[in-house]
Amino acid sequence: MIYCGIDWAEQTHDVALVDDSGQLLAKRRITDNATGYQLLLDLLAEHGDTAEAPIPVAIETGRGLLVAVLRASERRKVFAINPMAAARYRDRHGVSRKKSDPGDALVLANILRTDMPMHRPMPADTDLARAISVLARAQQDATWNRQQISNQLRSLLREYYPAALDAFAAWQNGLCRPEARALLRLAPTPARAARLTRAQIAAALKRAGRSRKLDTETDRLRDVFRAEYAHQPQPVEDALGKQMLALLHQLDATCQAADELAHAVEELFPQHPDAEILLSFPGLGVQLAARVLAEVGDDHTRFADARGLKAYAGAAPVTRASGKKSHIGRRKVKNDRLNHVGYLWAFSALTASPGAGAHYRARREHGDWHAAAQRHLFNRLLGQLHHCIQHHERFDENTAFPTVLMPAGVVAA
Repeated sequence: MIYCGIDWAEQTHDVALVDDSGQLLAKRRITDNATGYQLLLDLLAEHGDTAEAPIPVAIETGRGLLVAVLRASERRKVFAINPMAAARYRDRHGVSRKKSDPGDALVLANILRTDMPMHRPMPADTDLARAISVLARAQQDATWNRQQISNQLRSLLREYYPAALDAFAAWQNGLCRPEARALLRLAPTPARAARLTRAQIAAALKRAGRSRKLDTETDRLRDVFRAEYAHQPQPVEDALGKQMLALLHQLDATCQAADELAHAVEELFPQHPDAEILLSFPGLGVQLAARVLAEVGDDHTRFADARGLKAYAGAAPVTRASGKKSHIGRRKVKNDRLNHVGYLWAFSALTASPGAGAHYRARREHGDWHAAAQRHLFNRLLGQLHHCIQHHERFDENTAFPTVLMPAGVVAA
């Protein structure tokens, strides 16, 4: 067999081909454009790359146009090698610790030559699944950015504008709500907020889309803004107000981006064949289900069993043993995005599924902390998800959480 290694960079990529004996057959530097990609395909074809016997390719990334070109023909085996693993392999070929791009390409090719069964090729996800992955991850990033900027804005308001925090504390999502942002734009300082009239507050709430309990909220906000608070000196307060408006512009942009991306996910995700199965699970709405699909993919051969999926998500424990010492703990190396979804999924399932709620309470009674009990529930839900996807079945509450059979002669209350 022949093996290919590619050391990618921003402008050029180094390519190396080796045979079974480790002999270097060819090396070339290609540019990061259509011409360079075609040179790479021609080089692979020249050395026997066919649909029946594709040359495996190792590269340190799973994204970008180069990877897309390699996967476009749907016949190439592309391996995304972790850069840390590649660095460890580099030490096997020399003790001088020298590093070069052509040498790294040779190291990647030799990784496949010696240890290809130890590495997984990139999953053969469909284009629809990959498109959903792009949107779901972007929406997740936008949500995280929105929360980060909201925290910065809250920290700033604590320095000079506590009335705003008190006014918006009763609202879910607080500073991220359009009503809160509209009022902050109208009154960036507590002095200006104290001068707001009922009509101005009501108009700002209406522009933000609020229609229920308008009079009650207007009176409450007016009373809060006119209450007694400590103040910064007026020039400092005005300067802090300008800083707050700059942060508010960023928050407006991230809120709009998160909403637009969420709408795009809601349009595209239901088109996927696995969407019906995912949405049948308790606690999974469109956004969370799309994030699960984005990380798991729709290549049903990717995970040989449920244990592989649980380990990938960080839900399964890991055993670290050395000598007489043995420790079972949570995994640190995992898919962080899927692991984050898991806690949200498990938390939502507590009220959406009687069986999930009973399982969580049983783990708490067993001695688990809240996070450990949620992780255990997420672990069980992942096993059920793997079964349902493999067998094309919808979630069934009675099958997933069967009731305990009562002893004979006992009548249920």
